[in-house]
Amino acid sequence: MSPSKGEATTIDVDGHEVRISSPGKVVFPEPGITKLDLVHYYLAVAEGALRGAGGRPMVLKRFVKGIGAEAFFQKRVPENHPDFVDTATLHYARGTSAEEAVIRNPAALAWVVNLGCLDLNPHPVRAEDLDHPDELRVDLDPMPGVDWSQIVDVAMVAREVLEDHGLTGWPKTSGSRGLHINVRIEPRWDFREVRLAAETLAREVENRVPGMASARWWKEERGESVFVDFNQNAKDRTVASAYSVRPLPDARVSTPLDWSEVGGSHPERFTVPTVLERYAERGDAASGIDDPAAVGSLEGLLRLAEQLGPAEKPPRAGDGSGRRASTMPLIEIARAKTKPEALEALDRWNARHPDVVERLHPADVLVDGMRGSSSLWYRVRVNLQHVPEGERPEQGELEADYDPWAGKTWG
Repeated sequence: MSPSKGEATTIDVDGHEVRISSPGKVVFPEPGITKLDLVHYYLAVAEGALRGAGGRPMVLKRFVKGIGAEAFFQKRVPENHPDFVDTATLHYARGTSAEEAVIRNPAALAWVVNLGCLDLNPHPVRAEDLDHPDELRVDLDPMPGVDWSQIVDVAMVAREVLEDHGLTGWPKTSGSRGLHINVRIEPRWDFREVRLAAETLAREVENRVPGMASARWWKEERGESVFVDFNQNAKDRTVASAYSVRPLPDARVSTPLDWSEVGGSHPERFTVPTVLERYAERGDAASGIDDPAAVGSLEGLLRLAEQLGPAEKPPRAGDGSGRRASTMPLIEIARAKTKPEALEALDRWNARHPDVVERLHPADVLVDGMRGSSSLWYRVRVNLQHVPEGERPEQGELEADYDPWAGKTWG
């Protein structure tokens, strides 16, 4: 966050004292939102925010250097956490474990904001049962060149597929460009089965609107479509939950919607000031998500999975490495520590290849945030599928060559 402003203050939240350090720090310069403003925002929407994140272990995504710098991800809860913050020990797929924070009350919300957390990133399980998710997450992620109307059309098809299989979807803006649909499910299935159900949903959406939606895991194969990101249901994944403030200059918020609102609800309409006003007037649009009638079964989607059969597997490289081989003519441009550095490297490459750039479609330029040991780094690739074969530049030296693992030791 921005340089320190003001002495620490202590606020009383339902009988719990919560210390807020540097309350006057300006977190979002454009709208002038301070750290204490963020605390008050989360307290104002606490019921809705806890409906999305409460009782679930969460990764602490901390923006200690401000929204202009990369966050770092902290799985382990600080040892000196207050007694009004619960914990749960998660065992990850790669054999590691971490005691993570579990927030259950408004005081805990204020505490995580004080740590520099802007958005809330809970796992799809309750602390009482860490092996069986009670939430299926549908992440509609638009590729470059996709407009809001296409996202809405795909969301409506996803809703239709869910309803056809006995499930109720609750939409919310992602807080970036896309939409999320959360689905409460009975905690009967393990992570593998839930991910399979999500992948099956994605494949069925693509089958119903081919070209508009994609279930293809490899980004360069999606074209200008909406990716139905089923892998957000993998065991180690977290997603920004309802009422999370996202690290964008306008302090955009991931906001629950009624289905009737989705068509006209462009994400930039929902910011900290507008969501405060909206919440005060109407409350939480997802207030019924935990009603027994809204909790569904995955049996229908799992039956569909059997009917569809296994998803197509990508080809493997012929060098014996076992690595997946792309079906597209990709070249890598850069690996960078920050997104601005990645985009600067892309600009340098573009300046040297103007004839190639003219032929590229928006979705041909792939800028991916990659998870490092505790933060993101960025990879830039270009898909040359729309460039005649004889005019395609060869893979050259990277414009930037950051090694996210340099200096790391492995125990």
